[in-house]
Amino acid sequence: MHIVITGGAGFLGARLARTLLATDTLSLAGDSPQPVTRITLVDRAPPPADLGAETRITPAVGDLNAQLADPEATYWQSAHAVFHLAAAVSGECEADFDLGMRSNFGATYALLERLRALGTKPLLVFSSSLAVFGHSPEQPLPDVIEDDTLPTPQSSYGIQKFIGEQLVADYTRKGFIRGRSVRLMTVSVRPGRPNGAASSFFSGMIREPLAGVRAPCPVPDDTPVALASPARTIEGILRAAEASDAEWGPRTALNLPSISLTVGEMAAALERVAGPAATALLDRTPDPAIQRIVKTWPGRFEARRAAGLGLAPDASFEQVIRDYVRENPDAVKLPVNA
Repeated sequence: MHIVITGGAGFLGARLARTLLATDTLSLAGDSPQPVTRITLVDRAPPPADLGAETRITPAVGDLNAQLADPEATYWQSAHAVFHLAAAVSGECEADFDLGMRSNFGATYALLERLRALGTKPLLVFSSSLAVFGHSPEQPLPDVIEDDTLPTPQSSYGIQKFIGEQLVADYTRKGFIRGRSVRLMTVSVRPGRPNGAASSFFSGMIREPLAGVRAPCPVPDDTPVALASPARTIEGILRAAEASDAEWGPRTALNLPSISLTVGEMAAALERVAGPAATALLDRTPDPAIQRIVKTWPGRFEARRAAGLGLAPDASFEQVIRDYVRENPDAVKLPVNA
């Protein structure tokens, strides 16, 4: 089986590739498990060294739109499944409208057209976002987002992701692909460096203090967040690929499970793991630009459809932090409580 991952050199793309290599097989849409023989990682950057050394990994380095338009990029033809994780992130899209439209709308449409032209009906998993739900005074969100809650995006990023969901649904309805859209929750704790996402601080406020570095926490303590660990996020993405059509159900996007907490509760969990020395490194200076985006996002989800697929949220955010510490020991400089 040949799998293509766009955004394959990024954190989630690389983690997905490692998971596929470790499990060695994949069942597509309820079919029998097949060995994973090749994974193509499409990204502007080369893959991490460990993946670059894998014989089953093929890097495809360059702009996604250019690779989709290139007739010499023949790896698309043999793809059994495509995981479309590449995107410009929320803060970038709000600051640069053209970047968001090119990277999120334009690339998704070009990908769907490339897959449609194959005539092989490959399976596509599209990573959407909780940002398709947005609060506004004219149309306030319900207290709890359910599977049938109407998306009302309040940012360019959220609108672009919702457009992508609808395109995937229609290309699936027409029989061009087998499409599955999953709405990712805020993913924390991500290792590495901050990115341009408005949600980046949700990882940074944990990751940087654990490394002994000061970190911004630019929103009030009572700011709610629907959060999922990297492990639960990858689990949800893979389950979307594996579910049979009957299990998957409607063509609408799936809300992945999340734990609901506040920024203050996140900080309290950090303190339980690494003590007051960690939370003393949080810079509480407000950032109005980030607050404007984040305050429109919902903080509570009732993911019954995901539960029906066997997906569950993380047990606690404290355990999420401890998992990060265990997986990234070299990035943790502060003493950690047992």
